[in-house]
Amino acid sequence: MKNFAILRLMSEELLTITDKAISQIKKIFSEDTSDKDGLRLGVVGGGCSGLSYKIEFSKKNDKDNVISLGEISVFIDPKSSIYLKGITLDFEDGLKGKGFVFNNPNAKNTCGCGESFSI
Repeated sequence: MKNFAILRLMSEELLTITDKAISQIKKIFSEDTSDKDGLRLGVVGGGCSGLSYKIEFSKKNDKDNVISLGEISVFIDPKSSIYLKGITLDFEDGLKGKGFVFNNPNAKNTCGCGESFSI
């Protein structure tokens, strides 16, 4: 049975974080987060398709939506929540490369590198 974290926003599932992603987040957080409160997921303008994913360790902002992963929190600002609704954050470490992957069923277009999208 798989365990994963789900953030719900007003009774609707916002996003899912897989076990592999949770494990990697905890590993990175334990190595280097001296003045950070948790992991921030977001969407910013830019990239080939118009929008890009953002993932970084940061401080919590007042209006953030929060997923608790035990000792680590994941923050999502309200504006990004609109674009991240329904996604799954995974971590892949196969032949195609290593890193976090945003699987977004709402994306109409994505660029060839997979780092930007449009809705």
